[in-house]
Parts: sequence; structure tokens; C-alpha cells
Amino acid sequence: MQFFLKLKDSSFRFSLFMWLVASHSLSTGLGLIFLPSELFEKLGYSIITERFFAVQGGVFHIVMCIGYLMAAVKKDKYEGVVYLAIIAKLSATIFLVTYSVLAAWIWVVFFSGIFDLLMGVIMYVLYKQYKKTLSPGAG
Repeated sequence: MQFFLKLKDSSFRFSLFMWLVASHSLSTGLGLIFLPSELFEKLGYSIITERFFAVQGGVFHIVMCIGYLMAAVKKDKYEGVVYLAIIAKLSATIFLVTYSVLAAWIWVVFFSGIFDLLMGVIMYVLYKQYKKTLSPGAG
């Protein structure tokens, strides 16, 4: 019951969502680093003979996870990181959807782009709601 009462607090909602986004980014990063190439092939990717770029993408996701956690814990101190996170999600959307449509149809890439769009929009809305509670006219 206490959890549902906390959900009324815009600061809590934003922080909780950022923790969820960080968890998603961490699991994606670890997956890119450690999952076997055969699994990627089952998801629609070409045969992977060199793992460098998958591992590099995994490390990038882990770095972004750290940024998401910074925004979750100290959103006022790291406001720039909040906006960077939103820009990262929207940039990922553009890249992933465009790649899927114009370069090679890989369903998991396309839906990752849609999911990134949803995360970016929700992040933006929750942060704006939080900023409005700080002072009149804020946000």
C-alpha cells in the first residue's frame, strides 16, 4: 500500500522509471557482451564472426546505465544527464527504426527502436511533471 502512495510523488515516479531504464540498459549490455552468437542469429542477425562491435555496444549500454542511475538518484544535480538520456533514447529510435526500414529488416532492431521511443517519451513526461512541482512556472 505504501508503494502506491509513493507513486503519487512525481519525484519517486521519475526515479523509479530511471531505475527500470537502467536495469534494461544493464541487461541489454550484459546480453550483448555475454550471449552466444547463435542466439543473435536466431533473432534475425547475420552470422557473427567477430564479436567486437557487439561487446562495444554492450559496454556502451553499461555506461548509459550509470548515467541513468545518476539521473535517478540525483536528478537535480545531474539535470544535464537527464536531458542526455532523453536525447540518447530519441537518437536510438531514429537510428534503429531507420536502419530497420532502409538497411536490413531485423524485427528485434525495429521493436527496440519503438521501445526506446516509449522510454524517451515517458522519461521526458515524468521529468517535466517532476520539474513542475519544484516551483510555479518551473519545467
